[in-house]
Amino acid sequence: MADDKRPMFDSFAKKAASMTPEELVFKHKGLLYPTLLCSLQTFQALEDTFRPRPDDAMLVAYPKCGFNWAMQLLNSMAALINNDVKAHQDKVIPILEFGKPDKFKIMEESPGPRVYGTHLIYDDIPQSFFVNKTKMLVVFRNPKDTAVSYFHFYNKNPLLAPFKSWDDFFPKFLSGEVLWGSYFDHAVLWNKHIDDPTVLLMTFEELKEDMAAGIKKISEFLEYSLTEEQIQCVAEGGTFSAMQEKYKTANPDFGKILLRKGEVGDWKNLFSEAQSKEIDAKFEQYLAGTALGNKLKYDVYCKF
Repeated sequence: MADDKRPMFDSFAKKAASMTPEELVFKHKGLLYPTLLCSLQTFQALEDTFRPRPDDAMLVAYPKCGFNWAMQLLNSMAALINNDVKAHQDKVIPILEFGKPDKFKIMEESPGPRVYGTHLIYDDIPQSFFVNKTKMLVVFRNPKDTAVSYFHFYNKNPLLAPFKSWDDFFPKFLSGEVLWGSYFDHAVLWNKHIDDPTVLLMTFEELKEDMAAGIKKISEFLEYSLTEEQIQCVAEGGTFSAMQEKYKTANPDFGKILLRKGEVGDWKNLFSEAQSKEIDAKFEQYLAGTALGNKLKYDVYCKF
């Protein structure tokens, strides 16, 4: 969130303090969304008026799967392709379902390549994105680290209703009774489209293993001609410490909400053995033996 969005966030936080947990969410197409960030009007405008372009870079990720990190990388890459993009990147919140419907008029005026993202499940992404062959970078993270990061995000974000404990949050995550629904529902749908020509699916862990190689892969997918020096520059700006410094300058309070640890394996600090086995069973049911399941390297990252 840009510096000029800070008063808006502070206003929302003040409003949220006077709302009940039930008022802080609403349902759309069977899934929960945050009342202060999303609206039915914006969903409708996204469907009816927003015009995706073939040279857009669209990030798709379930919450807390590395969205903000990947968005940083995409914005840096796009700015290297066209320096005029920088001036437009902070004019609207880049998550498509956030904000007011008039944001799409502002986005229409932005030069390419435009960068934006969504947490929407595959089936709720408007058909216009597929018709116009918009390229989508889809990022997943192992479900155990995702769950832990999501729990902390709920409890640190003043716009959301906090959970009393990890043990209260865990069954809600497992059943999909959280914002944007079930991690596993998202994963199953994207697994069916992992080989689509306009889709590049990567994992949080893959980027952690070798960020420069990941950036190169993304740039080639988006047909961005970046030099090795530029790739290294993007990588340096995408480190956890670099992003922390960026938010300290622009919006320290919001940075504390978005950025926690950025690590792999933190789930071991919260999961009980029984909870670990419950997620293992879910993974076995929905993703074991699939292309996405294999990419997640579950046996490497999700075993005690």
